[in-house]
Amino acid sequence: MNETQTQDTPAGLRGDVVRPGDPGYDEARKLFNATIDKRPALIVRAADTDDVVAAVNFARESGLALAVRCGAHNGPGLGSVDDGLVLDLRGLNRVSVDPQSRTATVGGGALLGEIDAATHEHGLATPGGIISTTGAGGLILGGGVGYLTRKAGLSIDNVLGAEVVLADGSVVAAGEGENEDLYWAIRGGGGNFGVVTELKLRLHPVSTVVAGPMFWELERAADVLAWYRDFILQAPEDLNGFFAFASVPPGPPFPDELHLRKVAAVVWCWTGPEDGAAAALAEARAQPGLLLDGVQPMPFPALQTAFDPVYPHGDQWYWKADFVETIPDEAIERHVDFAASMPTWKSTMHLYPIDGAAHRVAPADTPWGHRDANWAMVMAGVDPDPANVEAITDWSRSYWEALHPFSAAGAYVNMMMEEGQARIEASYGENYARLARIKAKYDPANVFHVNQNIRPAQ
Repeated sequence: MNETQTQDTPAGLRGDVVRPGDPGYDEARKLFNATIDKRPALIVRAADTDDVVAAVNFARESGLALAVRCGAHNGPGLGSVDDGLVLDLRGLNRVSVDPQSRTATVGGGALLGEIDAATHEHGLATPGGIISTTGAGGLILGGGVGYLTRKAGLSIDNVLGAEVVLADGSVVAAGEGENEDLYWAIRGGGGNFGVVTELKLRLHPVSTVVAGPMFWELERAADVLAWYRDFILQAPEDLNGFFAFASVPPGPPFPDELHLRKVAAVVWCWTGPEDGAAAALAEARAQPGLLLDGVQPMPFPALQTAFDPVYPHGDQWYWKADFVETIPDEAIERHVDFAASMPTWKSTMHLYPIDGAAHRVAPADTPWGHRDANWAMVMAGVDPDPANVEAITDWSRSYWEALHPFSAAGAYVNMMMEEGQARIEASYGENYARLARIKAKYDPANVFHVNQNIRPAQ
């Protein structure tokens, strides 16, 4: 890279370019995880697909490392790159809904909250994550786990097609009957194969849900987790609930006497008829040590935004993840030990169920390599104070090391830090070799390498 390259601008841009020294550069380069501080040589804010093509061509021809981002939520900061080009897709955020076909066409820069708002107008939704400020493209391409997983599958199970800008700057469609190998690869293979500028998503009739948290005394955590591990796998698929160790947020709507108290929790979401929720949750309410029952009817977007105030942009994060098939008693004992030692009130552990509809997709039908896993587990050390980075990192790592012997190989790539090639390959399992061959076809020079990288087959 030289000064001329970084001062040049991709030809014909409708969007703008931000460089070091420009007003707003420091704001433009910020990431969700404030432990990551990268200084790109330029940030291209694309306004349309043509801008994406221009940016990809410019990065390739200039020899600049290329990072693609939308919501900038990626834990290890792979939506940015030092001394390279960041392609910011936020301008591509159009969402259109066809209620008759129950589909949505979504720009590659849309946030989950923008999709939820547009689809909710029609009483529809598509599976996504649990924080509405997350970039939909990044989350969906890596898998997509959330409140609708048991009912409607992973996000990738609901991708019907895509527009993709390839490494050579060409624009192609990927879907049934069109570049089917690429279509297969992007549904779980992340941003390794091109820049996805548009997605077509399947929608489901979800509008008002009966949802919210239940908190139990931490002293009863072992019993609650032992009950939960069996209950959720037998529950109706209209009921989703992820288990968590957490501290009660210090504000409304939680009662003052619970603020900052460490608890065992399940965040529920019932998508069936409202009058069926009580029966579905009766067993949960009967578990001893229940401190708070916050389950109530609400619009689905209200549930999707519930964690936004707790986890805004700019906190310090460190997380570790694994797939989990079973939770034996010995694992529960180790979980409880680390729950008691959560270093900050925002630190947490989540067990997201990935059974139900997600299990009815064959392991080779998408790159998601662990369709037999029952949970995606993540330990996240979180705090706004940089002085606590060491504490949250040590807790997350130690917790993961203690539970890893009880896990399946690999992890959900959206919840991994930069952990080395072996972990990436383990996460895709037997599908990795096929991904590497497709990578060699569409991106043989590995232009798209600032990600959980799938290396081109040789």
